[in-house]
Amino acid sequence: MQELQDADIIHRVLRGDQRAYALLVDRYQHFVYTLACRYINNSEDAEEVAQDVFVKAYRSLASFDGLGKFSTWLYTITKNTCISRMRSIRPAQVVKNESQLAELGGNIDNVTMSQDSRAKKKLLANAISKLAEDEALIITLFYLHEQTVEEICQITDMSNSNVKIKLFRARKRLKEILDRHYGNDLHGYTGGK
Repeated sequence: MQELQDADIIHRVLRGDQRAYALLVDRYQHFVYTLACRYINNSEDAEEVAQDVFVKAYRSLASFDGLGKFSTWLYTITKNTCISRMRSIRPAQVVKNESQLAELGGNIDNVTMSQDSRAKKKLLANAISKLAEDEALIITLFYLHEQTVEEICQITDMSNSNVKIKLFRARKRLKEILDRHYGNDLHGYTGGK
């Protein structure tokens, strides 16, 4: 069976098939949660933000114009929800354990990972967590969520050249962190796209 495109699902939801929205939630819940973690740094608060995002997106679905990707539109809602949430909670909380770091690393591979792959994923997530907040966000969006530079511009409200510069610097900084802390184990994750 061919997977439904986002536009098809949205059309079904707008025609009254509310259950079809669950397909979008299933498709994007990990991405929204990971992005929320980048802003919030607390898994419980990030889960609440993710729930809020999907409620807001559902209520605003009719305003989605379909000119851009649904994921970009959803990430914009996520970013705005995170910013609002950060204003209402105490200052940035520290990531508590390695399992949270692994969650922040995103779903690199949907199949069951070998021990070596899981270890690399944890190391990568840990290295990304050492980046500045904007660098970590851009690296996460570009590599783990495969957003284009243009989509990242829409999500972050940065100019195209600013995103490219920050992406270049973030790659360089991530490579330095990996070299310093982990040797050459993860360089495959920081190559160009």
